[in-house]
Amino acid sequence: MKELFTESEFWVAVAFALFVALLGKLMWARLSAMLDKRSSDIARALADAERLRAEALKARQDAEGTLSRATSEAEAIRAQALEETQRMQARAAAGLQSAVALREQQALDRIAQSEATATKQVRDAAVDVALAATRALLREQIGSGRTANLIDESIAELPRRQPH
Repeated sequence: MKELFTESEFWVAVAFALFVALLGKLMWARLSAMLDKRSSDIARALADAERLRAEALKARQDAEGTLSRATSEAEAIRAQALEETQRMQARAAAGLQSAVALREQQALDRIAQSEATATKQVRDAAVDVALAATRALLREQIGSGRTANLIDESIAELPRRQPH
């Protein structure tokens, strides 16, 4: 065995084995550090992703809540608008009915006024005709001497015609 320690190939092999062992240890330490760093980067990225996911879910819930509130407000506004439209239609219908009734009453008043005017004109015409006939009759009778008898008859009827 003494011969083995004296051989240079042995020492080269030992040096090579030590070199490989040291190099392996250094490489293992660096590789392990790189893997640890990579693992922590991945863990950090996963944590960030989970945080972003939670924030996205919260934002989604907030958006859904806002959408729900906006939808209910829109429905309330729509219902209110429908009610207002119905009230306006009812007011317009009532206004139209009252306007029609007013126009109808005005037309009836005009008709009644026209009837009254026509009746007055007919009476006036009848009075004029009666007066003309009376005048003509009186002219005829005045000449025949019947005037004195008519005056006497008129005087005799006066006490009966006076109010008591």
